[in-house]
Amino acid sequence: MKKFTLAETPFDIAPLRAALVRGEAGAFASFEGWVRNHNEGRDVHGLRYEAYAALAEAEGERVLSEALAKFEIADACCVHRVGDLAIGDMAVWVGVSAGHRDAAFAACRFIIDEVKARVPIWKHERYADGAADWLHPEPPTA
Repeated sequence: MKKFTLAETPFDIAPLRAALVRGEAGAFASFEGWVRNHNEGRDVHGLRYEAYAALAEAEGERVLSEALAKFEIADACCVHRVGDLAIGDMAVWVGVSAGHRDAAFAACRFIIDEVKARVPIWKHERYADGAADWLHPEPPTA
């Protein structure tokens, strides 16, 4: 089963969480990233995520594999949206199950930080003043 996926539509976290339940797990930690209505002092009206899907999924899998090797966790997964998102939409979800909470929290933080730093997903924000900007890492080229 893939541990990192891209989703073009909203997704239900209940089956994702249920898939992480393990007999040896006494803890679960998750992170939800939502689209907010502002960024760096500007009113945001929405955004679009674009990804180089094959590379994003491969790098995302590497991040999850690293987390499984680095932390004492039972399992983990991450889903990141692509496409147009509105204010309040869930953009990314990370879930981790572990024997203890410290490992679950640490692995969850590691996964979201590494996904944001390494996975080729580009954010195009639309602002209230009609302008739009590409954010991290660089805009895709045609």
